[in-house]
Amino acid sequence: MFSAKTAPRKIGVLIFEHFQLLDAAGPLSVFEMPMRGMSPSPYELAVYSLAGGPVRASSGVSLNSEKLPDGLSLDTLVVSGGEGTRQAMHDEDFLSSIRNLSQHARRTTSVCSGSILLAAAGLLNGRRATTHWRRCPDMARHFPEVVVEADRIFVQDGKFWTSAGITAGIDLALALVEDDLGADIARRSARELVVHHRRHGGQSQFSVMQDVKLVSGRFDSLIDWIRTHLSGDLKVEQIAEKAGMSPRNFARVFRSETGTTPARFVEKLRLESARQQVETTCTSLQQIAQDTGFGDAERMRTAFIRAYGQPPMVLRRQVRA
Repeated sequence: MFSAKTAPRKIGVLIFEHFQLLDAAGPLSVFEMPMRGMSPSPYELAVYSLAGGPVRASSGVSLNSEKLPDGLSLDTLVVSGGEGTRQAMHDEDFLSSIRNLSQHARRTTSVCSGSILLAAAGLLNGRRATTHWRRCPDMARHFPEVVVEADRIFVQDGKFWTSAGITAGIDLALALVEDDLGADIARRSARELVVHHRRHGGQSQFSVMQDVKLVSGRFDSLIDWIRTHLSGDLKVEQIAEKAGMSPRNFARVFRSETGTTPARFVEKLRLESARQQVETTCTSLQQIAQDTGFGDAERMRTAFIRAYGQPPMVLRRQVRA
């Protein structure tokens, strides 16, 4: 735990041409929050690149950086991600720098596709890791010795912490602050940033609505109603009545609008809500099953295995491991 006699922990963010700006700015902003209210400051922040000076992000905006010095020792290395990783992963000088920095860092972390750079540097062999969901297949194909956990916000394996896409870097940084300074300071930091404290690492990267391609906003209010009535009887007849349509016509139009059937859509919403409660609360599985419309824990367990390949209790243990 940090005290007045403890030297500030040096946090170094490593960037490269065409990095993702929020991959660097998000964690930096999180680490800044405790620095505002604690004396002495618990952190010392710096942004590095191989050559130093302004480095252009993928957005076209440049971020100033310090030239990476020889023999740099960090408490925490944060490797940003972004489109530039596709080129950086083949830059042996850059990968060698990552290896050297990691060797002298207490923690090595990455945001988004920055984990691909850690993998390319050989640091994740035999370890669990995650990255942005769109890059997970590439990571698994290029680095078969890495255990890629695609459906995770962030993953910790020993001193290595990897996170999913972009804003998950904020969740990761809040977890690091909590690891350093305790839950209360992490919560206060989250409140200052006006973000949720915090999505647990085991939570899914995905949302039901990411897979639903709404043609129009015709069923927006109905979907909101379904979300707030998951514990109720949501057969197609009841939903169609709420929509003011016949069951047959409603089922046809709903599938045309969303690309899925009402029954499958309801089950996906129930699974998403149940998984969130399983991973973030201590509520009993039976109560969660009732609250989300599965009726009983065994029926929910069957649905979880079908959807996620694991029962609810295993997912709960993974989050708290």
